[in-house]
Amino acid sequence: MDTRVIIAEDHPLFRAALQTAVNQALHSSPDVTEADTIDSLQDALENKQSPDLVLLDLNMPGAHGFSGLLYIRGQYPKVPVVVISAQDDEVVIRKALGYGAAGFIPKSSSMSMIKEAIQNVMKGENWIPDNIDMSKDFELGKSDLEEKITTLTPQQFRVLGMIGEGMLNKQIAWELNISEATIKAHVTAIFRKLGVRNRTQAVIALKQLELDEPNSNESGSEASPE
Repeated sequence: MDTRVIIAEDHPLFRAALQTAVNQALHSSPDVTEADTIDSLQDALENKQSPDLVLLDLNMPGAHGFSGLLYIRGQYPKVPVVVISAQDDEVVIRKALGYGAAGFIPKSSSMSMIKEAIQNVMKGENWIPDNIDMSKDFELGKSDLEEKITTLTPQQFRVLGMIGEGMLNKQIAWELNISEATIKAHVTAIFRKLGVRNRTQAVIALKQLELDEPNSNESGSEASPE
């Protein structure tokens, strides 16, 4: 059976480069699916059931920092995920690994380095840039939010992402082609799982996973899942 790989990257040129690297690294004709948003990544994961590898850009449309990685680790814990990002400082790399990534590829990497990373991960090894010393102690600063994100169902994760984009229930219902009452039930379940009371608190929680510092000036609140 062909190796099944999902490339989740929104930039066409870099996506094409990753496709080339995958083909050369695996020395075969892998079954590659491309995704350019978090939503299309979810669809690809559901269609592939259990891919052999996911290459994940942290900054795709619909992504909130590490939320996509946490979602995959929660729903597909056996699937190795290699994070790809232009933000390649040590804190980001260590957080990605702490959240379950099997490797981290900076976007500045050469083609040979990308191929090496893919080959190592496919052998069951972890891969990180040479300049990161994993022997040093590092406090990840994890909270229970990461664990809570992994408990969301695929549809709840979609809805949370849309809440994070500022969409109202009726807009989400139209986008997902389901009833507003169903969306309200999803929002209620999301609030319960995240331990928040309203949309603003949910958005603030989601922002904790973003690569930049969370914005502490959030304002405006809804006291119910409306």
